Amino acid sequence: MKLLSRKSITAATAVAILGGLSIAAVPSQAASSTHTSTSTAAHSSTSVPDLTPRQLAKLPLTDRHLSKHERHNLAVVLNAYYVAEGNSLDAKAFVYDFAKDGVFNDMVPGVSYSGKALGNVPLYMAGLFPDVHRDLRRITVNSDTVSIELSIQGTFKGPFQSPAGTVKPNGKRVDVPTADFWYLKNGKVEKFDCFVGYTTMYQQMGITIDWASAVNKH
Repeated sequence: MKLLSRKSITAATAVAILGGLSIAAVPSQAASSTHTSTSTAAHSSTSVPDLTPRQLAKLPLTDRHLSKHERHNLAVVLNAYYVAEGNSLDAKAFVYDFAKDGVFNDMVPGVSYSGKALGNVPLYMAGLFPDVHRDLRRITVNSDTVSIELSIQGTFKGPFQSPAGTVKPNGKRVDVPTADFWYLKNGKVEKFDCFVGYTTMYQQMGITIDWASAVNKH
């Protein structure tokens, strides 16, 4: 993964590279443009660097005519994705992208996280899929709302705690359809609604839902 650098900035931003969308962060201190190891996002910034036209050109945007405000919101969201990647995981940086009263809503199971518990969000997926990557397919920015169609990809290498017990990892690959809706204010995430195709994910992990058992209970 090629890392683009920018000196003397106070927060991390992200750029799209290669054919799909790989997320690379620009750290708060100068970095080599050929550096390939994991970088940690800045945790104490009140400003977000602007995305360049070159960076924007590599993103799957539905509208490239973004205001400066919209570009800054997009940079915050892209950084949140970067620090949730398996090879650049940083739960504290993920939490920092949220407002103090910010909330993450896992919409399909109906579970919400706030405060320090927000750090559990990237850690959960990375626990199942250590190489987790989010392939961003379509991005729409409308003022303080960023809507993204994406796919969560990875290899099932971590144990999965199911209602029936622990499912052992089997090395199967997943490519899970997902829709994310980010709502920001003053450069921070106030609400993040995430819709993950869990049924597809479980099938790809080799987990079969026992419908017959459910029917026989009635």
